[in-house]
Amino acid sequence: MVQKGQFLERSTLIPVGTEVMEGTAHRGKRKPPLLILPPRPDEGGGMDHVIAAELAWAAASAGFPTLRFNHRGVGASQGARGTGESLLEDAEAAMRVLLENADTSAVAVASLHGGAQVALTLQARFPAVGGLCLVAPAGVDVSALGRVTCSLLVVQGEEDARLPRAAVSASVARAGGDFEVIDDAGVTFQRNLPQVGRVVSHWLQRLSGG
Repeated sequence: MVQKGQFLERSTLIPVGTEVMEGTAHRGKRKPPLLILPPRPDEGGGMDHVIAAELAWAAASAGFPTLRFNHRGVGASQGARGTGESLLEDAEAAMRVLLENADTSAVAVASLHGGAQVALTLQARFPAVGGLCLVAPAGVDVSALGRVTCSLLVVQGEEDARLPRAAVSASVARAGGDFEVIDDAGVTFQRNLPQVGRVVSHWLQRLSGG
């Protein structure tokens, strides 16, 4: 049985220099499109992470185009696994493909776990990032959240203690963003995962103005 949104999913190739990354895209007519950054390769994450799939499903069901991908060296993506600037290059390449495919000048970016640092740097360097969502962020300087200049959403599980909740809340507030705590959930949201999708979908709808 084909569920709503599934028939829109397409494999996508993302060039990065002489190498190619694999991605999965959903089509949609609403803007902004959503770029989903996976956890870092050293975290063992990829585009098929359960949270990435949930975000893609929630956004596509609401009519937003999405793109999620595997960093170089992960899955069928070519090249060697990288860190730092290499991961940023991957994210920038995926962003440019999404901008072109959705025929728009701005995207929303959602990151998972350690991908938060990549997302924060991407937002700081590229005005095309019009919205930033950090889901279960880890490995970042909490004060950096307060310097985000676009629409910001941070989603954290109630049982996720990797970043201090009070400090995250205060920093997000300084940026004028939203901080959502998912009750009875850990870092992977094995419980209440659909709630994460709903929160991100509602955020995208606010960004779209409707």
